[in-house]
Amino acid sequence: MSSVWPCPSGGSRPSEPKNTTWCGQSPRFDQVSVEPTGTVTSLGAKIAAKTVPPTPAMPIWFTGAPGAASGVTRTIEVVLRDNFFEPESIRVKPGETIRFKIINAGEFVHEFNIGTAEMHAEHQGEMAMMVEHNVLMPDRIDMKAAAAMQASMGHGMHDDPNSVLLEPGHTGEVIWTFPEGGEIAIEFGCNVPGHYEAGMVGEFEVQS
Repeated sequence: MSSVWPCPSGGSRPSEPKNTTWCGQSPRFDQVSVEPTGTVTSLGAKIAAKTVPPTPAMPIWFTGAPGAASGVTRTIEVVLRDNFFEPESIRVKPGETIRFKIINAGEFVHEFNIGTAEMHAEHQGEMAMMVEHNVLMPDRIDMKAAAAMQASMGHGMHDDPNSVLLEPGHTGEVIWTFPEGGEIAIEFGCNVPGHYEAGMVGEFEVQS
């Protein structure tokens, strides 16, 4: 029997998105997550609604590189909620190394991921696959399912320096050095299916 989680709208969400409807929505991977509990932040909605050019995802180093703790100049706390970030925009300096303290204060699994819109679009397919293999549940991560997926497919849980995936109530950190140039539009987003589209995305303002 499937477990059931409450929806902000008052409906319920079974754990099998492939075979059922959640909160009156069709069972697509881009709809397996809750809708925001309040009004989607205008910035997040604006960013998520952008048309992504059909170009290959840029290598991760175009958006910066993993930073060393010894080079951190400041720490920024980012709170993950259902489904938006606090804050929704972060100002950074070219070449600056920042420690991001990430707190999941929502009721569902969320991600903090640094990248371009193209990188997020590519990553969303990987996250949908994790849902399909029952690794990623609405409010938890099944590590046994992740191990099985790793054994059968060669990849399961991702461990990338530009992102952290957190269950409700958990914290994590990302230390990131931003590029010297500000030509690339860099975002932070949650790529759990449906969350980015719902407006869970923010932008880095790179200023000299």
